Amino acid sequence: MGNTYKDSGVDIQAGDETVNRIKNLVKSTFNKNVLSGIGHFGAFFEIDKNNYNNPVLVSSVDGVGTKLKVAFMMDKHDTVGQDLVNHCVNDIAVCGASPMYFMDYLAFGKLFPDKAEQIIKGFSIACKENGVALIGGETAEMPGLYDENEYDMSGTIVGIVEKEQIIDGSKVDKGNVLIGFPSNGLHTNGYSLARKVLFPKFNVNDKPEGLEFSIGEELLRVHKSYLHIINEIKTLPGLKALSHITGGGILGNTKRVIPEGMNLNIDWKSWNSLPIFDLIQRTGNISDEEMRYVFNIGIGLIAVVSKDDADLVLEKSKSLNEKAIVIGEVI
Repeated sequence: MGNTYKDSGVDIQAGDETVNRIKNLVKSTFNKNVLSGIGHFGAFFEIDKNNYNNPVLVSSVDGVGTKLKVAFMMDKHDTVGQDLVNHCVNDIAVCGASPMYFMDYLAFGKLFPDKAEQIIKGFSIACKENGVALIGGETAEMPGLYDENEYDMSGTIVGIVEKEQIIDGSKVDKGNVLIGFPSNGLHTNGYSLARKVLFPKFNVNDKPEGLEFSIGEELLRVHKSYLHIINEIKTLPGLKALSHITGGGILGNTKRVIPEGMNLNIDWKSWNSLPIFDLIQRTGNISDEEMRYVFNIGIGLIAVVSKDDADLVLEKSKSLNEKAIVIGEVI
């Protein structure tokens, strides 16, 4: 009997089983704009032209980096999908866009349908929370490229915004106030450094003093979506820019949305660092400068607003039970 595709490490039946397992998860995110079901060669999403005068599509693609390594160590796969969706949603929401649909790419060393189902369950949870349709994706099995117990993922989000309502930072001026919205942990950045300093000394199940949960659980906290906050404040006349704090930290990301020649004056003591960041810094003997460059250190979103509207943003945040902190100004 000759060689088969399965002999080489690719199991088509496992792929078919995965598709059958995830059909209901995917369909649970659909809305009236989705025109195709799972299984087509392309995904179709109808735009209601009557709702827009001059629509602009906004898209972003991303991954969750080596946070996946922690998921492998914990054998927990139902949260990293949420991380990916929320990260992508935040990236286009800070541009003023409303997210419409999401597409994923999963690559496995060996496809285990139950593991794939858990990942896609995470996609579906976050998509429903953000009002996004999960309309397509690709699941690849690539033996020899990935370890059979590991996988990688990326996602693409597409949203829409009226051209006149794009938030691009062009109206930022000196004296504008920086309002920070707390993160709940590392989100999806800085994991290579965190793993390098933590895991020679600790196990994922260890719970050093000061942490609410084990190190593994703290590192797998789901990347927060700020869509509901952004939707509340993005139409305020005094809102000048929004910054999603990812790789590059507060300075690196917020400088992307302020005009050339301006700078940021950050009061680094205006908020309390999260215990997980304190543990990473202490264990690795990492400088403040490096921590600020690599991690969000407790702030996941920044709104740049006029002084006159700062109190209104703080009030709107309070009405959503979301903490907001004045952390600096544009100079």
